[in-house]
Amino acid sequence: MRFFLALFAIAIVSQQAEAKPARCFTSDDGYYNCNFTALDRNGSFSIAAANRPTFSLEMEEPGVAFGSADFGTGRVVPLPGRYLRSSADPACWENDATSTKICAW
Repeated sequence: MRFFLALFAIAIVSQQAEAKPARCFTSDDGYYNCNFTALDRNGSFSIAAANRPTFSLEMEEPGVAFGSADFGTGRVVPLPGRYLRSSADPACWENDATSTKICAW
């Protein structure tokens, strides 16, 4: 029984996303150092940094995502419009309703 519990624990830990240091840009905050976390295999991700909002983009289909943000309150707020992958810089996503941009390199 302990053997199976240990295997289960290892499987859970190996599936947890790992944050990686990155350089980010948002229209409101400019350039800053952040942590990039892949959320799934479809390309969904989040970016987070001290004293900055945490943004998440969840892929709807290739090149199209919906965004949300936590502005430091612990409450996740959906962002308007869709985020479309930039053809000029694939690390950037541009909102089709507000023209805001989120980038992570």
